[in-house]
Amino acid sequence: MSNIVILTVVILTVVAVLLALILFWVSKKFRVEEDPRIDEVEKVMPGANCGGCGFAGCRAFAEAAVKAPNLDSQFCPVGGNETMKKVAAILGYEVKEQAPRLAVVRCNGSCENRPRTNIYDGSMSCKVKAALYSGDTGCQYGCVGCGDCVAACQFGAISMDPSTGLPVVDESKCTACGACAKACPKGVIEIRNMGTTPRNRRRVYVSCINKDKGGVARKACAAACIGCGKCAKVCKFGAITIENNLSYIDFTKCVACGQCVLECPTGAIHAVNFTPKKVQPSPVKKEETNE
Repeated sequence: MSNIVILTVVILTVVAVLLALILFWVSKKFRVEEDPRIDEVEKVMPGANCGGCGFAGCRAFAEAAVKAPNLDSQFCPVGGNETMKKVAAILGYEVKEQAPRLAVVRCNGSCENRPRTNIYDGSMSCKVKAALYSGDTGCQYGCVGCGDCVAACQFGAISMDPSTGLPVVDESKCTACGACAKACPKGVIEIRNMGTTPRNRRRVYVSCINKDKGGVARKACAAACIGCGKCAKVCKFGAITIENNLSYIDFTKCVACGQCVLECPTGAIHAVNFTPKKVQPSPVKKEETNE
């Protein structure tokens, strides 16, 4: 009986050793060599894993950066230019500095400007609410106010203003990761250039995404863009286009002169970080509402 037990133990030991040797050989044979620079790049990343760079996380960004022939298509919005300089130094690449960006809420439909037409009594989720119906007001394009963007922000840079019912972005905390923009089912939030100095941090943008014709848009919201085209006519830099009854300002062309702000009859165009001249806007004429 004892001989059988000993023989069994010996056989199991031999089998275990053979399996270990086979596994060792397989691991060596099919081992994938990983570039050590991936670990180095990952160490200098902010570790937010927010996806703002377009990759699943900092590790995935590091792998893509190491494999890429240059860094022209890679940028970490959280770490910014300083982080990208460190990455470039590790990889021996050159990197172009990019202007810092910021999340901008393109909706002026406050409680005052956009009165409610009904009351929502369902799940407090923008995604759910937007899927069920157009919203609490006559505007089907604007912010639905449930705060999905606030929940998506890892940096505490966005909050809901109870007086207006709209999200507010804290410029000092925003990293332009884009999580809030992705979370908004209406596409109200856009990532735009912030500027690098107090002078060029002046921003001008159309705070409206309503594509209805002028009369319909104005009825739904007192501060809606009516597509009259006055802003485009006064812009000397070709920064403003009118499409689908809606004005849009290209931040790469805009010089923040403020002329469009003065010309807008509804106050749909917002100017940030500078005080525009106090000029009375032109009155809205019936033919300008693009009905």
